Amino acid sequence: MTRARRLTVALLSAAALVAAVPTTALAAGRPGADGPGGHSSPGGHSPSIQRPDGPRDPLPDVFARAGYSSKAVDGKIQAAWQQLFHGDPGTAPTHGDGQSIYYQLTPDTAYVEDIGNQDVRTEGMGYAMMIAVQLGHKHEFDSLWNFARTNMQIRSGGEKYYFAWHTDTTGKVIDTGVAPDGDQWIAAALAEASGRWGNGTGAQSYGRQSEQILHAMWHASDNGGVNMFDQASDLPTFSPPGAVGFTDPSYSLPAFYRVFAKADPADSSLWNKAYTAGEQLLRKAADPRTGLAPCYANFDGTPFMWPFETADDNAYDHNFQEDAWRAVANANVDAAWDGVQPWETEYSNTLEKFFEGQGVSTYVSRYHLDGTPLSTGQNTYEPAHAQGLVAMNSASAISATDPGRTAFVRDMWNTAVPSGQARYYDGMLYMLGLLYDSGQFRDWTHTAPRHHPDH
Repeated sequence: MTRARRLTVALLSAAALVAAVPTTALAAGRPGADGPGGHSSPGGHSPSIQRPDGPRDPLPDVFARAGYSSKAVDGKIQAAWQQLFHGDPGTAPTHGDGQSIYYQLTPDTAYVEDIGNQDVRTEGMGYAMMIAVQLGHKHEFDSLWNFARTNMQIRSGGEKYYFAWHTDTTGKVIDTGVAPDGDQWIAAALAEASGRWGNGTGAQSYGRQSEQILHAMWHASDNGGVNMFDQASDLPTFSPPGAVGFTDPSYSLPAFYRVFAKADPADSSLWNKAYTAGEQLLRKAADPRTGLAPCYANFDGTPFMWPFETADDNAYDHNFQEDAWRAVANANVDAAWDGVQPWETEYSNTLEKFFEGQGVSTYVSRYHLDGTPLSTGQNTYEPAHAQGLVAMNSASAISATDPGRTAFVRDMWNTAVPSGQARYYDGMLYMLGLLYDSGQFRDWTHTAPRHHPDH
C-alpha cells in the first residue's frame, strides 16, 4: 500500500507502505499448513491445551445471507490462507512477484513482511497472529509471537511491554516509536489464544503476556513513559512516546475492549470507559453525509490537521485513505460480538449509500470526507479498486439494512486474493474480511450465547 510520510515530524503509520522499492529480504515460507482447528507443534513446541468447547455464538454470516454455501466459504478462506501464508514467496530480494507475506525465519520464529518496504510492522504481526488463532494454526501463531516478543517488544524504560513499530526482516529495530493499533491487535490475539488453547509457560503464557501489554497501555506514565490511552478522552493516542495529542479512528477497537476488561481485570473500569469512548469516536468521526472517516482525528472526532494544511488539500491525515478504511469494520466487529446498535446500522447504511453512488464494483480508494475523490495523482493506489477497502466495506453488511448491502458482499466474494507488490496490507484486510463476513471471527474468551438480530 502506498503511504507517504507527508509530515515534518516522525509520525507512525498504521497503514502499510508499498510505494518504496526495497533492497533486501530474507527467508522463504514454510511449506504446508495446519487444517482448521489443528495445532501441530513442529520445531519442538509443547502444545498448549486445546479447549474442546469453543465458541458457539451465532455470529452474523453475511456470506450465508448472500447465498454462498458453507463449503464454498470454507474453501475460499483456506485458499486465501494457503496463498498469503504459504504461497509463492517471490523472487529475492524484493519478493514483489510473489504471493506469501509470511516468512519462516527459523523453525520457531516467523514474520509477516510489508513487501513494498521490506520491513516488519506490528500492525501486520498483530493481524497475522489474530488470523492464525482464529483458524487454529498454532505453529504459525507461536512463530509470529516469538518474533514479535524477541525482536519488537520493548524490554525496559517507560514504554516497557510496548512494541517498536517496525524492524527489518532480521528483527533489527528500525524505529522504537509505538503504533497503538499493532500493540492492541497483538494483545487481543494473545487473549484469544489463551481462550482457545489455554496457557502454557514462558512465551506461551498467553493470558499473562496479554495482561502485561494491556496494563502498560494505561500505566506507562507510572514508570516515566507515555500512556497509550489518553486518560481524559479514554481513547488511544496516535503514537507514543511522540505525537500523542490526537487519535486515529481506526485505532478504536471497541469489541476488543470488552475482551481487554477480562484480560486485564485490574483496569476493567478503564477498558469499559474505552469501549464507550471508542464507539462514540467511530460514530462522531464518520461524516454524516458519506460515512467516510478521516485517517486521524482530534479526540472530539473532528478531522485532525496540521497548521500548514487546509481542509480541501489531499493530506493523508484528514481525508479518507488507507488507515480510515478499517473504521467501518471496527464498528461492525463490535456489532457482531456485542449486538447491533442503531448507530452502527445508521453508519453502515450511510457508507453503503455513498459507495453505491460511486459504483460498488468500481469505486476508487481515496476520498475527501464529503465524497469527492482525491485529485488525479493522489488516487494512484493499485489496484484502483483496492482489495483491502473492498474487504472492509463488505463488513458493513453485518449491521446494514440498506437494500443494496448484498452487493458489497458479492464484490468481496468476486475479489481475488491479493498478490504481487501490494499484497501485504490488502492481503491482511482481505483475510480479515473473509473471517468477518463468514461469522468466523470469534471471541474465544467468551462462550455464553448471545442474540444477534438478522437484518
